[in-house]
Amino acid sequence: MNGRERLLATLAGRPVDRPPVMEIDFAPVKEAFGVEFPSRNDFLAGGQTRERALARTMEINQRIIEEFAWDGIILLRPAQDADGVAAARKAFGDRTAIGGILWEGVWSIDIIKDWPKFSEDLFDHPETVHAQAEQYCRIGLDRIDRMSDAGADFILIASDVGFNGGPFMSPDQFKIFVTPYLARLCQRIRDHGIIPMYHSDGMIMPIIDQLMDAGVAVLQSIDPMAGMDIRVVKELTRGRMALMGNVRCDHLQHGTPEQITESALYALEHGSPGGGFIFSSSNTIFDGVPVENYRLMLSVFRHWCDQRKSLFLS
Repeated sequence: MNGRERLLATLAGRPVDRPPVMEIDFAPVKEAFGVEFPSRNDFLAGGQTRERALARTMEINQRIIEEFAWDGIILLRPAQDADGVAAARKAFGDRTAIGGILWEGVWSIDIIKDWPKFSEDLFDHPETVHAQAEQYCRIGLDRIDRMSDAGADFILIASDVGFNGGPFMSPDQFKIFVTPYLARLCQRIRDHGIIPMYHSDGMIMPIIDQLMDAGVAVLQSIDPMAGMDIRVVKELTRGRMALMGNVRCDHLQHGTPEQITESALYALEHGSPGGGFIFSSSNTIFDGVPVENYRLMLSVFRHWCDQRKSLFLS
């Protein structure tokens, strides 16, 4: 079973030999491999400069996949770019699951620049909020079409909607201003025969039912620093939505080996039973996470798989 087969089987609810592994991003490539990703300007330059940047990015992604035994890769460089998805499909064939990423498809914390005005518009000018949501959605639908046609197996809608204390708007407002547009994005992804994934940090338990109703197939983060307990989330979502993440990023950055081990084991013990779980950090492996800490996280994973295969095959 190769990586792509394993990841797609997991998300389809079929038995696998082990849970799949991947991250939204692995940034510390200089520490790990002594290399650097091409700059954003290299991708924007066009022509041979862009082609070289794409080729170099795929070379680095290949090293990440091989070194850490990832089953899938999300094309964060270049982001929202059909050419990147196509280059990954050409480089990795059917061995590795390929994902595109979509930013700013729906209202989210990252989009809002003027919070007082946004808050005022929610109550006094809802038509303005809807008009902007429609614009975000239409652009997102076009990007989905392009990345899907380029060969993506899934598309990750990256849209932070939770602070540590809860969603950035009330559940009732979320149902009006976010969920309908998210549902359109998820349906378009499904219309292409691929998988809609969703990322948000923060405490999102009050809106998790809406994410499922919108058609999200996989939820990434399950942020333990915001109080998201994967044991509880698994009980609520089993059979309706797969999960990815939950290993604490703060422990990966600053924690002790014991803390990293404890967090990894908790995610595995409560995320894996019954399948539908992708092992990853609760965000990304960002610059500042020591590579040896990520290697420890994966060594815990490998040991657990050796000892407990029957758990996730049940």
